[in-house]
Amino acid sequence: EMEAKYTKKMQALRDEMDLRRKTEIHELEERKNTQISELMGNHEGAFGAIKNYYNDITAKNLTLINLLKEQVEDLKKRETVLEKEKADVLLQNKKLTEPLQEAQEQVAELQKKLVHYNRDKEALMNSKAHLKITQKELKDLQWEHEVLEQRFSKVQEERDELYQKFTKAINEVQQKTGFKNLLLERKLKGLLNLLEQKEVELSEVITASNLDPSALSLVSHKLEDVLNSKNATIHELQIQLARVCKAHNDMLQTFEAKLTAFGIPVDNLGFQPLSFPFPGQ
Repeated sequence: EMEAKYTKKMQALRDEMDLRRKTEIHELEERKNTQISELMGNHEGAFGAIKNYYNDITAKNLTLINLLKEQVEDLKKRETVLEKEKADVLLQNKKLTEPLQEAQEQVAELQKKLVHYNRDKEALMNSKAHLKITQKELKDLQWEHEVLEQRFSKVQEERDELYQKFTKAINEVQQKTGFKNLLLERKLKGLLNLLEQKEVELSEVITASNLDPSALSLVSHKLEDVLNSKNATIHELQIQLARVCKAHNDMLQTFEAKLTAFGIPVDNLGFQPLSFPFPGQ
């Protein structure tokens, strides 16, 4: 019973599906027929448009062909004229070959000159740049020269002033030193003469007095003390004289060094400074 029931249902479902399929096929055929008719109408319209388009193109092409034929005839005429002109131009070219060669040679020579001109131009630019640098250096050097001239004039004034002061000081020192040395030498000579005189007088007194040996020894010791004191005084005077001479000589060396530093020859002084020898030399 179940098999019969489901077989019946299946048969009913098949019938329903066949009916639906037939209906859909019919609708589909109708849609296809409608589309086919629309496509045929569209194709006929497009074919007519294309036919008209190509008919227009054909007509235009015929017109263009006729026009081109006329242009070809004109071109042939112009070609004939151009052939004649070509012959004339060839003849002129033959006549202009030699001037052309000359012109080409001139062009080659001018190109060489142009190369040299570019080199000369570059060298000129470099020279101008170097000239600017040199001019700037020249201005700087001129400014430095002016500054140095001002400093030189100032140094000259200071040198002249120092020269005058130093010359005056040298003269004064020489006068003072010479006078002092003369006094010291005279004093030393006087002391030496006095010493000799005292020794002579002492020897005469000793000879005339006929003193005993003990008294003579005492007098001799006192005399030796006096002589030692005088010798010490003489030695001290000689040391003072040596100091004065050394100071004078040191001052002369300093003066000569200053003159050398200022670029003044020693011969320009106009006199020869005295250099005192040390005592004992």
